[in-house]
Amino acid sequence: MRSVTCRPRGGGAASIVMTAWHAFAIPAALIAALLSSGCSHAPARQTRAPGPQPVLRVMTYNVNFGIPGDAPTLGAIEAGKADVVFLQEINTAWIRSLRATFGDAYPHTAFYPRVGAGGIGLMSRLPIRTQKLIAPEGDGWFPALRLVLDSPLGAVQVLVVHLRPPVSDGGSFVSGHFTAPGIHEKEITRFCESLDRALPTLVVGDFNEEKDGRAIGYLERAESPIKMKSALPEFQPDKPTWRWPTALHTFEGQFDHIVYDARLEPLSVEVLDAGRSDHFPVVGVFVLARTPA
Repeated sequence: MRSVTCRPRGGGAASIVMTAWHAFAIPAALIAALLSSGCSHAPARQTRAPGPQPVLRVMTYNVNFGIPGDAPTLGAIEAGKADVVFLQEINTAWIRSLRATFGDAYPHTAFYPRVGAGGIGLMSRLPIRTQKLIAPEGDGWFPALRLVLDSPLGAVQVLVVHLRPPVSDGGSFVSGHFTAPGIHEKEITRFCESLDRALPTLVVGDFNEEKDGRAIGYLERAESPIKMKSALPEFQPDKPTWRWPTALHTFEGQFDHIVYDARLEPLSVEVLDAGRSDHFPVVGVFVLARTPA
């Protein structure tokens, strides 16, 4: 059994740029903070070196639509040294900056900008074999992106998501905190209909929920199209990917995930404490599993 340590939750200072959208999100974060136990858990996995086998290094990053071209945030992307960078909240201004900064390093791109927080895309050193934007339906707000990469591991399928924030249609973050879980499960269920069972698969992005959320739970259950597991909690179970410091409290959450199926094995997954988005980049290194389930 892994050890559990309980401690008061706190947070240091962070240089984060606020938009009106994120200011209104604080009531929902307060609920999450009040419900948090403050207990830390020992990781189930330790970082391993890849050895001679081929690896795939990926990053997921919600860059914050309100700070296009922000230099520390661009620096965070560069620091990740990923083969593929999956992005949320991109807009046309962000795309111009990303192309100017990384056009040579990442020659393969797929950008789908939206007004506000709904943009999604990727930059890749690896060829993109296929890509499909999946429009939101029902109570979902943002699209998903399904693609297949020609990677060192062979063809790898990726579903990039940005699930609905915890806000009601009427603008309440309090009621939205309670209605979002069911919406997340419906969103991920429909997005997963596009997945090819024959391919090793990652589902990455801003889930707007913790590791015990309904969308993550759906992916982990056997009845989902491809049974999966969130990798970050295995390596850094208590490391937040979202943080918002205020004078009274530092609000935190592990909302960004890299979820993998049994045909892949994570060697390391870490949160980079970098950039000025309210989210931090998450970087994972994967190999083909030796004995897929």
